[in-house]
Amino acid sequence: MIALCLCSCGAKKKAVSSQPVEPAEPVWHTCLIQGAQATLSTNDDRVSAAVTMQTVRDSMIVISVMPMLGMEMMRIEATPMEITAIDKIHGQYAKTTYAALNRKLTPNMNWDIFQQICTAELPTGAEKARLQYIFGKDTIELVISYSPRRLDVPVRVKGQRLDKYTEIDLSKWL
Repeated sequence: MIALCLCSCGAKKKAVSSQPVEPAEPVWHTCLIQGAQATLSTNDDRVSAAVTMQTVRDSMIVISVMPMLGMEMMRIEATPMEITAIDKIHGQYAKTTYAALNRKLTPNMNWDIFQQICTAELPTGAEKARLQYIFGKDTIELVISYSPRRLDVPVRVKGQRLDKYTEIDLSKWL
């Protein structure tokens, strides 16, 4: 009887599996980069300007190009479906989808790549990026020197009213 009690009163262990916990990807909702410097070079031209990039993750990106005195001269608005470029000086805009853009652009551009460019999340690092594309017969090189990004801060990404601008074909712009 004593042996039966000793056997039934023994400690019982439960099997516990220890699986390593993978670190979560950094999560952010908004990203703001002010005062970045962008240089766009084509076969014929070279333009440098200060840019502000405002991003709401997986929703909308607004890039303001301000070459002098903080005046917005060009604005690029992007969603996961389309890109709109607005030339405020000449009162023109062009809209395109990524699929239509990629018919003339090599390598292809998509929302994820565009979001990485505008949030300094490219594999090249958070300080500088050098990207090269071919659009038709022109080679386009974009060099961005990033200023520090700020995450989860208020951003203003409301779409621009386009009724006062004239729509043009994107290929006429480049």
